[in-house]
Amino acid sequence: MMRKEAIHEFDYYVLLFFILAFVGWLWEVALFFFTEHAFINRGVYRGPYLPIYGAGGLILVFCLRRLGRRPVCVFLLSMGACSVLEYLTSFFLELRWGIRWWDYSGHFLNLNGRICLAGAVVFGLGGTALVCFFLPLYERMYRRISKGWRVALCLALLAVFVADATYCAVRPNTGKGISWK
Repeated sequence: MMRKEAIHEFDYYVLLFFILAFVGWLWEVALFFFTEHAFINRGVYRGPYLPIYGAGGLILVFCLRRLGRRPVCVFLLSMGACSVLEYLTSFFLELRWGIRWWDYSGHFLNLNGRICLAGAVVFGLGGTALVCFFLPLYERMYRRISKGWRVALCLALLAVFVADATYCAVRPNTGKGISWK
C-alpha cells in the first residue's frame, strides 16, 4: 500500500521558510561572531533572515521528505542540492550587484570561490537534520497553532520581508564582513 503524502497549506510553507531563514541567519551570525569576534548581520537583507536557507530548506522538504528514513541518502542529496543553490545564488548576486557576499577561495576543494567541500558537508548535515529530525517536530508545533494565528503571523512576516526586499533591491546590505567587494 502506498503511503499518502501530506499536503499542507500555504501558511505551513511560509512559516517553515521563515524559521529556516532565521536559523540560517543565526548560524551565520554565530559563525562570524566566533571567527571574527564581532556581530555581523550577514546577507543581502537587513532583517534577521537569510532567504537562501529558507529556499534551500523548502527545496529539500519538497524533494527529500519521502527519504526521511534514509539519512545517508538525504545527506548526500542535501550536499548536492544546497551546493548547486549556493553556487547559483552567488553567481546571481555577483551578476546583479557586482558584489560577492561570500568567497571560499582559500578553502579546500572550492569551485570558483562560490562553494567548497566544508560548506557542502555542513549543508548535508543541516539537510539531514531538517528532513530526518526537525520536520516531525515542526509539524507537531504547527498543528498546535490556530489557523487564525498562523495566517496573521504569515501576513506580518511577508509584509516585513517584502518591505525589506524592496529597500534592499536598491540598497543591499554590504560592508565589512558582509561582502567581498
